[in-house]
Amino acid sequence: MRRLGEAVGVEAMSLYNHVADKEDLLDGMVDLVFGEVEPPAVGDHWHGAMRKRARSMRLALSRHRWAIGLMESRSNPGPATLRHYDAVLGCLRRGGLSLTLTAHAVSVLDGYVYGFALQEKALPLDSPEETAALAESIMSRFQEGEYPYLAEIATAHVLRPGYSYGDEFYFGLDLILDGLERAAGAPERD
Repeated sequence: MRRLGEAVGVEAMSLYNHVADKEDLLDGMVDLVFGEVEPPAVGDHWHGAMRKRARSMRLALSRHRWAIGLMESRSNPGPATLRHYDAVLGCLRRGGLSLTLTAHAVSVLDGYVYGFALQEKALPLDSPEETAALAESIMSRFQEGEYPYLAEIATAHVLRPGYSYGDEFYFGLDLILDGLERAAGAPERD
């Protein structure tokens, strides 16, 4: 709290007029991030709404990289977080997903989005030039033919013009959503 006070130009004790403690501050920060995520609207079809929500969540996490890991760790969710999850759950339930499948859907979707955002944060693939430099650096450490499948994916996929690691996000997301759609039409199993 002392460092935060210094950063914003106030005494640390002044911050306590607004937050109870560091945990309250972190809860509020996470709630602000959830407030930036586009929730499903009443009437949205669940499949498209979950795709829009995942995209919006990924974009919010790319703006607030510090939030990855905090988003689901808070035990005192704020009003924006609660509104967000209520809208997500309502969309899935109104869309015909069972209670159990709804719980599975939220878990797998959030796990995928947070995991992808974490991986994206760690990989230096922000531009085609960075991607090419990383691939060339890795490939320069082994002899030709030593790792043929790594070389193939690097040269024939990752280094092709227009490649963006972020596009991988939508491929995985669509697999999950299509799988959930199939599960919604299948008999419930334990």
